[in-house]
Amino acid sequence: MTNPDAPTAGADSSGKVLLIKAKGGLGNRMLSAVTGLIYADLAGRRPVIDWRDGVYAPRGENAYPLLFQSPDMPDPALFDDRTDGVTPAIWAGRLDEFPVTMVDGDHSGPLVYRKSCVDLSRLDHDAALAVFWSYVSKLPRLRGHMARDPRFRGRSARDIMADYLTRYFSPNPRVEAAVAAALGPLARPVIGAHLRYTDMAGPLEAVKQSLAALRTQMPEAPIFLATDSARAQDDIRATFGDVHITEKYLPKDGRHLHGAQADGIDPVLEAENAMIDMWALARCDHLVYSKNSTFSGTSAIIGGLSGDRLVNVDRFNPKIVIKRFLQDYL
Repeated sequence: MTNPDAPTAGADSSGKVLLIKAKGGLGNRMLSAVTGLIYADLAGRRPVIDWRDGVYAPRGENAYPLLFQSPDMPDPALFDDRTDGVTPAIWAGRLDEFPVTMVDGDHSGPLVYRKSCVDLSRLDHDAALAVFWSYVSKLPRLRGHMARDPRFRGRSARDIMADYLTRYFSPNPRVEAAVAAALGPLARPVIGAHLRYTDMAGPLEAVKQSLAALRTQMPEAPIFLATDSARAQDDIRATFGDVHITEKYLPKDGRHLHGAQADGIDPVLEAENAMIDMWALARCDHLVYSKNSTFSGTSAIIGGLSGDRLVNVDRFNPKIVIKRFLQDYL
């Protein structure tokens, strides 16, 4: 929902707009949007977040203002009919479409997004409307621009991302109340654990081993578990006591949560449940996670979790280390 007390988004003295589209899950689209928001500020464009792709709200309805107390932004539908002054030109007359259709079925490879994303190497595009999207954060590609801008110079990427997440992604009141209700009764410290175990199966045994090690140090610490898998949830709750969860829909056949609408599940409600998990993890004292997941990585940034408060179960996995490097810089 729009926060009436929030400032108008972005610097738009030029009258130019950056339409920020999305692809993927909640963490992916939040960190991707942060890149777009920073690019908009660097380029003097007004940002407009467009989450009408049907993943977290009925198709055609913008999920962003439903889920977050967002700064004032125009309705992205206002730009749908624009046919000129658009970059990349592939979007002209197609601004009601989404990245998933633009990639023509080719969802692999770190460079797929570049054909339909504004050229991030330049800030001086003449087009009145530019379109940004990426599957993950592309902040390292803006490093040169940020080094020349006093608003960003000398600040760490993590600090900048945390700042933009706070400004543009404050949860709606239902989510805030649910997070407080979930964590409020729990004794401190609380161990958070996240495991994606459906379409991208995470290391369940490594998560359990890390939880066991933390429980050895803090035997009375409750665990807050966030997972997309009924099987993983049942396994961890059978292994450890005092495990707390957000009650949410988990497909029994192992499908990922983005397919919940096929089962008649309200996509906005399930998006809010995912946000409850994300912000609850952010407010835990320790977090067991995989850096292969942008979901829990976003939680860590929101919560300011670092150092020995984080246990990355994939920190020695060379495939994931290389994958993340390529995604950041390409």
